Amino acid sequence: MSMNLGGGKGGIKADINVTPLVDIMLVLLIIMMLIAPLLQKGVNVRLPLADNTTEKPSTQDQTVVHVDAQKGLYVNNIQVSESEAVDRIKAALEEKAERVVYLKADTDAPYSAIMNMMDKLRENGIENVALITESRKKAEGGGD
Repeated sequence: MSMNLGGGKGGIKADINVTPLVDIMLVLLIIMMLIAPLLQKGVNVRLPLADNTTEKPSTQDQTVVHVDAQKGLYVNNIQVSESEAVDRIKAALEEKAERVVYLKADTDAPYSAIMNMMDKLRENGIENVALITESRKKAEGGGD
């Protein structure tokens, strides 16, 4: 390769060297690919296992309520108190066409905490509650 330093015929040549730009963009792309899954983790709950399950819906644009082992409540991955949980759920459902609440409860969560959440939802007119479980077949490695 030769390099034109000006001089002779054409004068100064002002080309942009895109190699450093491409290097920086590739590094940023790799960083984003590594960080993105960590940001989408959500609430750490161990779902109960069940035999007769259907495929879990994508909960990216759904209203999801988590109940952790210490009776902590999370609405769309944001921790809320018991008193404000239903208000947050109602606000989230107002902008959705599908008015279904997906309830993910930890295996070690007290049954009373789960039923209390379901009672509060029903008292406030939210009848469509889906309980999310993990497929026993997939958990044991025998799944598709």
